[in-house]
Amino acid sequence: MSLQEPETVINLLGVIVAVTDEVPRVLVVDQELDCALPNGPFDPSRHASLEDGLRSLIEEQTGLDLYYIEQLYTFGNRNRDPIEIDGGPRVVSVAYIALTHEDPIRAESARWADWYQFLPWEDWRNGRPEVIQQHIQPALQDWVRQVRTPQRQKSRQERQNVAFGDINSAEMDAVLSLERFELLYEVALVEEAIRDACALSKEPLATMAQTPAHQMGTTMAYDHRRVLATALGRLRGKLAYRPVVFELLPGEFTLLQLQRVAEALSGAKLHKQNFRRLVSNADLVEPIGRTAAVGRGRPAELFRFRREVLGEKLTVGLARPIMRKDAG
Repeated sequence: MSLQEPETVINLLGVIVAVTDEVPRVLVVDQELDCALPNGPFDPSRHASLEDGLRSLIEEQTGLDLYYIEQLYTFGNRNRDPIEIDGGPRVVSVAYIALTHEDPIRAESARWADWYQFLPWEDWRNGRPEVIQQHIQPALQDWVRQVRTPQRQKSRQERQNVAFGDINSAEMDAVLSLERFELLYEVALVEEAIRDACALSKEPLATMAQTPAHQMGTTMAYDHRRVLATALGRLRGKLAYRPVVFELLPGEFTLLQLQRVAEALSGAKLHKQNFRRLVSNADLVEPIGRTAAVGRGRPAELFRFRREVLGEKLTVGLARPIMRKDAG
């Protein structure tokens, strides 16, 4: 009896997130051409569960011991891995999100990178990103005009408005990060769309140095930017009902530190007094009776997360983030 290659293989994929100096960071692994999210095969002979397998792979590859971890999604689209195009098995990736601190990485190929390096249109902390005005909006308007019937134009315009707002919009729903990436991929505004089309057609990949896609952030291997966009939307959504932001903070923190981490995840500036009122009303933190020096100003009061609140309320969070051009 001859052994045949499996028709499907299970891959474990980790979106490992930290926030350092107000910069949201994600762990990536450098490959020959592109970087990728940490990943590896699920081995049922030595992994007790999928989560156990991911923890083991991350510790082996980077030395990180993960604490907060949750399953994100299972990615199994056809041809998401080039080996399938060449006749290999379908690769199904079970992805997880892990929240941690930016500890040193022992593997030379792994490093921490700015999340918004890969998704630059998602960072509104300094106002509406230039990439939207310069590249995305003009390309999407052309895409709307490419269809002739009014009904199809209307459908495309509505999809653009939902993802990015209309052309004069001053805000956009931060949670819809996956919808934005899917639209950019469909319109071939990210390099992965062009790369994948060339791989399927067996056509050589032409230089993209002068195309709008070249201006749309750093490309990742496989569909890992789609995975990253999915994780970003999940985390932003959970801000409203789960205290995930505290997993990225030290045990003792100032309210300004808390606000900056929330801003880093949501990609939006938050009104200082409104944010502090929200935190106070939700009873999320409590003072510890000490202060810390912050710059040249007066010392800031230190707080800790009230974990007791998890047993007191069904919904424990901040607010659904909206990215506004004039937020302050």
